[in-house]
Amino acid sequence: MDNLFAQIDAWAVAFGLALAMLLAWAAGRWMGRRARARKDQLLASKFDDASLALLGLLLAFTFSMAIGKHDQRRVMVVTDSNAIGDFYTCASLLKEPVRTKLQSVIREYTKSRLQVASQRTDKETFERVLQEFQQSHAQMTDLVAQAVNDGTPIAVPLTNTLNEVTSSHAARLAAARDRLPAVIVLLLFTSAVVATLLVGREQGAAGKTAVAGTVSFIILVSFAVYVTLDLNQPMRGLITPSQEPFQRLLASMTK
Repeated sequence: MDNLFAQIDAWAVAFGLALAMLLAWAAGRWMGRRARARKDQLLASKFDDASLALLGLLLAFTFSMAIGKHDQRRVMVVTDSNAIGDFYTCASLLKEPVRTKLQSVIREYTKSRLQVASQRTDKETFERVLQEFQQSHAQMTDLVAQAVNDGTPIAVPLTNTLNEVTSSHAARLAAARDRLPAVIVLLLFTSAVVATLLVGREQGAAGKTAVAGTVSFIILVSFAVYVTLDLNQPMRGLITPSQEPFQRLLASMTK
């Protein structure tokens, strides 16, 4: 369920939320006008203020979580790049023909990781790429085993750097799949709709309509939700971790 909002474009979800808030505002104004027509005495707007305060708290909370997960993915990119670079350096110290073969596998592996991270990827393509990464790891392991059997003097650092490559891959994959809990996102949506409903009810009861202010409020909330959800979509969003470490690493390999 946590991947529910990760499978839909953030702009579509934010647009749907904006429509829901507009409908809630219209419904609230209708409720307020009916209460005013019946001359019902509405309570003070403490509940309205509380709902807006709760909405602000949830917006800040979910955005903080999303930006934290985004920063973790950015750190994993640097860690992954460093691990591959260290492994490539160790491979350059091996004797032929293992050196050329292993360096070629590492180079193609780096190109694939950079390509996947630089484009929108659906679930099926991502799973296929993961299988290719596993095959690359198997090729690296076979070549390292061949070098160790040939008596290379750097067997320990070579093996350790290979382990770092596979470990950083697992950590980066876990970070990419770490999303905002769907329950928290649904709570945010519910709070936004209810707060807008109460604002509309208060305006209807007072016989005053602040169209510009209400529309601006809805746009700001929807845009904040859009940015939060986009941060939650590392494989299809607009806000993605920079791949500059991999670009520099690949450039150094091709020199």
